[in-house]
Amino acid sequence: MNSIVLKAYAKINLSIDVLGKRSDGYHEVLMVMQQIDLYDTVKVYYENLEFSDDKNLQNQKNNIIIKLGTNLEYLPTDDKNIAYKAALLMCEKYKRDSGIITIDIDKKIPVAAGLAGGSANGAAVIHALSKLWNLNLNIQDLMDLGKQLGADVPFCIMGQAALNTNLEFLKEEGKIGTCAIASGIGEKLEVINGLAAWVVLSKPPISVVTAKVYKELKLNEITKRPNTNQLVKGLKENNFYKISKNLINVLESVSLKEYPVIVYTKNKFEEIQKGHKALMSGSGPTVFSLYFNKNKAKRIYSKLKEINDETFLVKLL
Repeated sequence: MNSIVLKAYAKINLSIDVLGKRSDGYHEVLMVMQQIDLYDTVKVYYENLEFSDDKNLQNQKNNIIIKLGTNLEYLPTDDKNIAYKAALLMCEKYKRDSGIITIDIDKKIPVAAGLAGGSANGAAVIHALSKLWNLNLNIQDLMDLGKQLGADVPFCIMGQAALNTNLEFLKEEGKIGTCAIASGIGEKLEVINGLAAWVVLSKPPISVVTAKVYKELKLNEITKRPNTNQLVKGLKENNFYKISKNLINVLESVSLKEYPVIVYTKNKFEEIQKGHKALMSGSGPTVFSLYFNKNKAKRIYSKLKEINDETFLVKLL
C-alpha cells in the first residue's frame, strides 16, 4: 500500500467549561465534544524513493519531500499548515529521511470556524502515515503524537479511528468513539455515548483566533457554567431537557462581545425556532442548534442559509 484516503470529520462542542489557567500558559478545560457528518477528504501518498539532495526542491527536509495541496488557494501549503506539521512530526519521530509524501486535502469544513477542521487534517495525516509505514501504533500512541500538534487533535484521531474502517481500529472498542468528555487542555478523553440528532451549523463570514479568545477570557467573570455530569447523564438518557439546559460554552463571554455578527447569527436561530437553544462551537464563530425532527431542521437550515453562505445541515455521529 502506498496511498490511503481518509475522512477527516469536524466536531462541535456540546459544552465548554474553563476551570483555570495552568502554569504553562494553557487553560484547564472540561467539555463534551461530538463529531458530525461534515468532513474533509484527505489523500496521502508515500513513495519510498532515494534521491540526491537538490537545493532547488521546495519543501524538502533532508531527503524527504512533503507536497501539500488543497482545493482552497488561500490555505498555506508549508509548515504553517497543521497537516504539513503532522507529516514532519511523523518523519522526525520515526526516522524517515527519504521519500516523497504527497497530501491532498479536499476542504469542506469551514476554516477557522471552531469545528477543528485543521486539527482533523493533522489527525488524518498521522493516521495515514502510521498505516502506510506499518507502524502498528495503538490509539493511545497516536493520540500522544496528536497532542504535540494541538489540543483538539487527539479527539479527531479517536473519532477518525471509529469512523474510517480502513484504519482497522474496531478491535480497540471502548477506546475509540465519536463523543467524549475532554479534560486537561482537551487531550484527556473519556469515551461516552453521543446524541443522535440533526445539526444546523451556520458560520458568519469572519474568522476567530482561539488564542486571542482564551487570552481575553476573565475566569472570575464567568457567571454561567455547564453541569457536565448532568449533560452526560442527559446524553445517556436521551433527555433533551437535560442536554439543552447544559448546552453552555463559557467562551461565548468573550466572542459574543468581540464579534456582534455571532450574536446576530445566534439570535436568528432563536428567533426562527422560539424556545430552541443555539450555541457557539469552540471559540467561534460557528453557531449550531440540535433537532430531532429532520423537517424542522431543514426549515431552520433554509432560513440561516439566507444569512450565512457557510450553513450546513448534518447529523451528529
